[in-house]
Amino acid sequence: MHRPASKLMAALWMIGWLSLMLVMVVAGREAMRELNVFELMELRCLIGLVMLSPVVALSGGTAALRTIRLKGHAARNLIHYGAQLGWFFALTLIPIGQVVAIEFTMPIWTALLAAAFLGERITLFKLLAIVLGLVGVVVIVRPDTGAINPGQLIALGAAVGFGISIALVKFLTRTEPTVSIIFWMLVVQSVAGLVPSLVLWTWPSALGWGWIVVVAFCGTFSHFCMARALLYADATIVIPMDFLRVPLTATVGWLVYSERLDGFTVLGAALILAGNLLNLRPPQPEPVTANSSSRN
Repeated sequence: MHRPASKLMAALWMIGWLSLMLVMVVAGREAMRELNVFELMELRCLIGLVMLSPVVALSGGTAALRTIRLKGHAARNLIHYGAQLGWFFALTLIPIGQVVAIEFTMPIWTALLAAAFLGERITLFKLLAIVLGLVGVVVIVRPDTGAINPGQLIALGAAVGFGISIALVKFLTRTEPTVSIIFWMLVVQSVAGLVPSLVLWTWPSALGWGWIVVVAFCGTFSHFCMARALLYADATIVIPMDFLRVPLTATVGWLVYSERLDGFTVLGAALILAGNLLNLRPPQPEPVTANSSSRN
């Protein structure tokens, strides 16, 4: 499923990812007032399958879902599912600032894995973009220093899992249509969470169902946007754009929940934006040498 490289197209698809993720932050917080994590993730997957069905039909029906990489889909989505559970569990053990700071080590693992297994190059500008993004995140969340506890280790494991998941998505986009990647994500994760969600099941209210539908829509099509972005650019270009989610989420928290937006958030956002602008810098043309110019 090759597409011409285009940082602009990758950035546009990542705008979709960021927008949907921001909506899901609010919807997820509201839904969690009534539901446990297993139930929320299970309903997100099942409703997401229904929502995805028109896209499947427009993409050629079941023919678009055929795959010779079922093991790859299963591996990617089980890792992603475990990382999501770990992230939510870490929120109950350590301050949210620490969880977010550790989560955004994900691009480091993604870049290393993409370079090791997908042949992507880590250029100086990509490295600087990652470093600026990480510094910006740390400035915003200002994690406490001290001895590492189990919650921090779980959060780190989740970040590594997210990094592996993104690298596997990039691997799958080489042969798999985007709709197939999302379909198998929903199928694998719904199977993985079926038993625990049934054991812990509680019926949501009408308002709760509304938030669940929003989470399902955002959770399904945000990943669609991410997979599309990875068709147009390397993972080491796409993922640092996700750093923008931190200052944008802080802004949503300020507007919706009256959470404080301070100078550190503004400074961190500036660093993250600088990293992303550097990452989107067009490649410089190679200098023309005397030997190359004399060739006929």
